[in-house]
Amino acid sequence: MKILVIISIILVMFSCNQKNDNVQKMQVTIDSLKKELAETYKPGFGEFMSGIQTHHAKLWFAGLNENWALADFEVHEIQESLEAIQKFCADRPESKAISMINPAIDSISNSITQKNSSLFKSSFVLLTNTCNTCHNQTEHGFNVVTIPSASPVVNQEFKVSHL
Repeated sequence: MKILVIISIILVMFSCNQKNDNVQKMQVTIDSLKKELAETYKPGFGEFMSGIQTHHAKLWFAGLNENWALADFEVHEIQESLEAIQKFCADRPESKAISMINPAIDSISNSITQKNSSLFKSSFVLLTNTCNTCHNQTEHGFNVVTIPSASPVVNQEFKVSHL
């Protein structure tokens, strides 16, 4: 009987020791993964804004040429970038101001849906002015957005083509 008790005690101690080793191994793995995740590339606020700047310009030329499908695509690209800023740059104070752009985005989306050139132009002015208002309010007033005078890309046709 004594032998059974001794064997049981040894088994329990061995089992507890293995559990401890497994917990320690899992913690090392968790710590390693946390470090890897922290060092994973995430676009910064400026990268997102540079993308928005390009989509803003392409949106202008699409609307000017009444390429409503392209204009719709570009306005959605802007929205996706704004959502990504709020997700990946939430720690930046500027991220909290992003929502001020929503009425201007809604206005330009409405003009695209209506395929209304004059409404598009006035909505685009509102969008551009709202960008500048946000920049001013977030102490980035040195970054002035304008209505594009030249295409940001030389390898894209903005006129509607009938294939």
